Amino acid sequence: MKKIILLLLLITSISFAQNANRKFLSHSWKNNILEIKTSDGNYFIKLYSEKIIETSFIPNGDQSDSELAKQTFNPNSHAVVKTPEKISPFFKKTESSLVLTAKEIMVVINKSPFKITYSNKGKVLLSEKSGYIKRNDSTEVLQFNLDNSEALYGGGARALGMNRRGNRLQLYNRAHYGYETKAELMNYCIPLVLSSKLYAVHFDNAAIGYLDLDSKNNNTLEYETISGRKTYQVIVGDTWEDLIANYTDLTGKQPLPARWTLGNFSSRFGYHTQDEVENTIKKFEQNQIPVDAIILDLYWFGKTIKGTMGNLDWDKDYFPNPDKMIADLNAKGVKTVLITEPFILTTSSKWQETVDKNVLVKDKFGKPATWDFYFGNTSVVDIFKSEGAAWFWNVYKRLINQGVGGMWGDLGEPEVFPSKVMTAAGKADEVHNIYGHNWAKLLADGYKKDFPTQRPFILMRAGYSGSQRFGMVPWSGDVSRSWGGLQSQMEIALQMGMQGLGYMHSDLGGFAGDYFDNELYLRWLQYGVFNPIFRPHAQEEVASEVARKDIVTMEKAKKSVELRYQLMPYNYTLAFENNQKGTPLMRPLFFEEPNNTALATVAGTYFWGNDFLITPITKSGITSTEVYFPKSSNWYDFYTDEKHKAGITESIKVNEDYIPTFVRGGSFIPMIETIQNTTKYSLSNFNLHYYFDESVSNSSGKLYNDDGTTPNAFEKGQYEIINFNSNTNGKTVVIKMATVTGKNFTTTDKNISVLIHNIKAKRIFVNGQEQIYKTFQEPLQVNVTLTNGTTSEIKIEY
Repeated sequence: MKKIILLLLLITSISFAQNANRKFLSHSWKNNILEIKTSDGNYFIKLYSEKIIETSFIPNGDQSDSELAKQTFNPNSHAVVKTPEKISPFFKKTESSLVLTAKEIMVVINKSPFKITYSNKGKVLLSEKSGYIKRNDSTEVLQFNLDNSEALYGGGARALGMNRRGNRLQLYNRAHYGYETKAELMNYCIPLVLSSKLYAVHFDNAAIGYLDLDSKNNNTLEYETISGRKTYQVIVGDTWEDLIANYTDLTGKQPLPARWTLGNFSSRFGYHTQDEVENTIKKFEQNQIPVDAIILDLYWFGKTIKGTMGNLDWDKDYFPNPDKMIADLNAKGVKTVLITEPFILTTSSKWQETVDKNVLVKDKFGKPATWDFYFGNTSVVDIFKSEGAAWFWNVYKRLINQGVGGMWGDLGEPEVFPSKVMTAAGKADEVHNIYGHNWAKLLADGYKKDFPTQRPFILMRAGYSGSQRFGMVPWSGDVSRSWGGLQSQMEIALQMGMQGLGYMHSDLGGFAGDYFDNELYLRWLQYGVFNPIFRPHAQEEVASEVARKDIVTMEKAKKSVELRYQLMPYNYTLAFENNQKGTPLMRPLFFEEPNNTALATVAGTYFWGNDFLITPITKSGITSTEVYFPKSSNWYDFYTDEKHKAGITESIKVNEDYIPTFVRGGSFIPMIETIQNTTKYSLSNFNLHYYFDESVSNSSGKLYNDDGTTPNAFEKGQYEIINFNSNTNGKTVVIKMATVTGKNFTTTDKNISVLIHNIKAKRIFVNGQEQIYKTFQEPLQVNVTLTNGTTSEIKIEY
């Protein structure tokens, strides 16, 4: 209570009017909603949890009467799925202020001069500056104060540098073909700002606009829109992981993807014939290169790039027997993924059908709207209309029944979407940024209804806040096939992971252009090993598939693919953590050192999960590179076991066969031997690498496992988790392993080769029995069998 009073006094003493003409009139506190009536509108403030608070403003121009404002306020959010928790917030009113708090988050409303301030644990986070403003051009603005020290992140997918403060970001999903080190506007424009002060502000409105992150250098944050809700949520967290967990509680968690989606994809623009598809997979098999899926670009429905979009059915001239092709690929453990677009050309075979069935967007006269773009004269499926969604889903349903394993949604910004177009949900500019979002929802809902035993794979080029809950897998668009293109990818993936979309990845090797550079290709794939999705893809001037490279390049690239598969147990566990907590798979260094301002802009080194530290090589001919080793742990070279002390920066020699990769001291890394694809995945035998560090007195890790295909397997009790922990006292280290199974999972015994790095053993005991070794090699290998319901223990004297 003393802390609240002191903070209230501080806020009041430094307060200034956020709008000189705005006067406090009255308030009411009912059903955990604080309503504030001012001279120019009504505020509605409610708590979603002890760490999330929502504020909505309804200007008098929208509705002057308070009761009518409540009735007409649009409660629908395209982003938020969380139901407000049952909490007992503290509400206090005085002559000069109102205070609403729930343990950690607090909002203070000063009556005169009027001002709204948000705080967390006694620390002021941000406040409304002018609050709501309606400008002469009819745009509407929400304006806030920033302090002069905070770094800002978010705004979707951009290549601007990690700290995005100083930029005015357009909110209009649009492709940027062939970008390299800078891309101000891309396919994912998310109205979310995250601060180094460990709070986030989400502007809960889908219409197009701008997000101004202090571009005028006057400590001002502005959200600007053409229309819609004036609603925002303030989210707080104790750590970066906690903040992102709270944001993804609000907007939805990513479903656990099928295990095969973490494998290698064969993909290019594009495969012209059935023979080309089948022969490509044969090349992977002949060279024993692991592969789990092949992605077919637009030639599956047409012989030419232009004029055929919207056919959405097999071109039987070049794909004479797709059912057999798909069945044969499935028998080999290779999934087929098809590109689709929402554009229906007037020259396509589906044009008249879509007109007759009334599934297209309209013009002002109520007729199907048409316009020209690169691929031809076109319209777009109105997915906001029930007829449009049903028609589009039936296309997918037919393909999935054929055996297709995943869907690619391309051009879903939509790429060209004139402002004049009308949809069932409003004007084009009001729904532009949620078209890809709702397209993914259409697919996710369809799978749940008609294919409830399958986990969908939904590869999408555009989305919105909360798109992750539909299982959306985003990628970074048509990046230049160049070193500059590679250099921007870490920033894009890290930023999107912080915004809930943890599977952001790139076309490995680069997409746009005919630049031929095997060094670039190999470096991009080496980075891809530690990426959420491993998917080489490019225009066909230069082969993207590992199996179609020259012999020397193929063998080098094959090592990256094999390592990707060897890490499958670790990576699948990361996917499970993302599903449960929203934690990104790729994580910035400042996650562990939030007060280290030197790390606020670092993207060139990042964490892969908790236990790997990765520094991609993004320039040609590099022989050494600087790496900062976070102060939380000592780090060990993944390839040589060389130790690197915590909290220092070192010059690291670069090897052409791999990128600098380090493992946290005390960590457990489960791995398997290379497999041809994930249909061969098994944990009956696996390797467990333990990186001994005498300074780590205890540590833990886990391995999550299920059948890799069943939706919500964890919630259904169809899973097992193998827990690992270690304890050391300076003379001995004890490693314990135990399995926890869900109520509906039948586990098997596990033969585990435990490889202990960086230890010179004197005596070894397994479950109390001393093991006799002629020599102690490094890493030390100890074989154990783990049976469900028991604990296996390794004790090493050193």
